[in-house]
Amino acid sequence: MDSLTPVAIVAALDQYVIGQRDAKRAIAVALRSRVRRAQLPDDLRDEVSPKNILLIGPTGVGKTEIARRVAKIVDAPFIKVEATRFTEVGFVGRDVESIIRDLLEVSVDQVDARQFEEVRAEAERAADERLATALLQQREGIAPARRSVARRGRRGGAAPAVAEPSGVGTETRRQQRQAILTQIQTRQLEGELVEIEVEIAPPEPFEPHALDGHEAAEPAGRGRRAPAPLGPERRVRRLPVAEARRVLAEEEADRLIDWDGVLDEAIRRVEEGGIVFLDEVDKIVGDGGDTGPNVSDEGVQRDLLPIVEGATVATRYGPIKTDHILFIGAGAFSGVKPSDLIPEFQGRFPLRVELDPLGEEELYAILTEPTNSLARQYTALLATEGVTLILADDALREIAALAATLNERQEDIGARRLATIMERTLEDLSFEAPTRAGETVTIDAAFVRERLGDLVEDEDLSNYIL
Repeated sequence: MDSLTPVAIVAALDQYVIGQRDAKRAIAVALRSRVRRAQLPDDLRDEVSPKNILLIGPTGVGKTEIARRVAKIVDAPFIKVEATRFTEVGFVGRDVESIIRDLLEVSVDQVDARQFEEVRAEAERAADERLATALLQQREGIAPARRSVARRGRRGGAAPAVAEPSGVGTETRRQQRQAILTQIQTRQLEGELVEIEVEIAPPEPFEPHALDGHEAAEPAGRGRRAPAPLGPERRVRRLPVAEARRVLAEEEADRLIDWDGVLDEAIRRVEEGGIVFLDEVDKIVGDGGDTGPNVSDEGVQRDLLPIVEGATVATRYGPIKTDHILFIGAGAFSGVKPSDLIPEFQGRFPLRVELDPLGEEELYAILTEPTNSLARQYTALLATEGVTLILADDALREIAALAATLNERQEDIGARRLATIMERTLEDLSFEAPTRAGETVTIDAAFVRERLGDLVEDEDLSNYIL
């Protein structure tokens, strides 16, 4: 993070997001301010507030993509939430503090996944050792329940000693086990079934907001849960060696990773580097009435105030201070203005950036320039079926022109229109691809017009299809 200058952050964003220079610069400066703050004396560091930003622009122009990509670039805990998912305290719905709880879950998964990679090799070696012992004893007819009695309820330590079957010498068994271990390490037994005793993850603790109809944040790592206080429950499973290795490697990694250290680092990352992207801010502008579906919108703004300004939120892993979490608000503001937000909420987002609508040239650039462009995605997808897709330049320009025309005529959905047109253009080829392996298919402007010309001209029909 220290080496990422604003220029470097903008250059990295340019690989994925076309245009929107002002928005990129504003976010890059906000992130660089975190580096500067970290170098200040303690008494001054706590006084520096994050530079929260309000992005203003129509859908499909890159607001979400900029925030998501920048979080990956700086390796920060990131969560995207819609402001409309929350309701004022006292109304049925989700409370705003769940934003921070979900953000912490993301951070825990990130830290756990990183530490898992650090111990993966050691964990897999330990898993192979356990598999070798399990396969040897399985072939000798020793049941899993017998061979793992001493391990039950343990969080660590080596595999327990097991009584040897009569008539088999210690040296002979050692040689047999070594032979099996060698086969396991060289992946010769991947499909063989083995019975192993595995830990069962404890059930998730009840969260009140789990019943509000909204999904929690997607896990970013292994989805590991906190260890059970009384030790893990165990059961016997019969799995192929390849799958058993993965399960046992995760168990061994759990023993090698300090869970308290994971939580401490996850909390630190949230408090010092967390990013919350709050979308659809314009949808929580109340109409000033005391009844109706939007009655709690202004209350949502007021509930968000302490979270954005700085508060302490209770989570199952401990309290989280939100003083230095970066909030990026976003909205189209087509029917309302940012000044319609309550003054206190406006004040929490001191930086405002207006994103430009996308014209034909920008849409063409989106099709061709980004690392993850649609043209590259479709070419790669069809290549998996053995079909070589060539998208001629005039075809891409025709698609961009059609998208711009439809955005002007209908609701402007920005770059999202490109996906609809590309899918419609390549619909038949995608359907027939498994039977056309080895072919090279070239798409030109004439083909695009043939596929979409009538639909674009028929305004009523295009409203439903494009």
